[in-house]
Amino acid sequence: QAQLVESGGGLVQGGGSLRLSCAASGRTISTYPMAWFRQAPGKEREIVAAISLHGGSTYYDDSVKGRFTISRANAGNTLYLQMNFLKPEDTALYYCAKGRRSVVGTSEDDYDSWGQGTQVTVSS
Repeated sequence: QAQLVESGGGLVQGGGSLRLSCAASGRTISTYPMAWFRQAPGKEREIVAAISLHGGSTYYDDSVKGRFTISRANAGNTLYLQMNFLKPEDTALYYCAKGRRSVVGTSEDDYDSWGQGTQVTVSS
């Protein structure tokens, strides 16, 4: 199993930017799709973005399209999420996850390793 550690969260004003990172150890992530999920208080965990093995294909939830960018550095075993034009509704605990199979999925069941999460809080 890969161990995933997220970083880069924090408090930011609406309209601001943050860059999340996810460092993997214990197992390479280069042969798996990766994704970012988030969970807001009182809500279920939802997918934010996903990326294929080599980064050639990406998926974004409609709520973040045009504002967030997912990327990966396989040589460094790291996943990123660049978040621009942040809104208060983006406030959540953000998790990175490693895919279970080679195909990019959008369900939690498609991922089998999870980090502990990093908190993102956007003030209005």
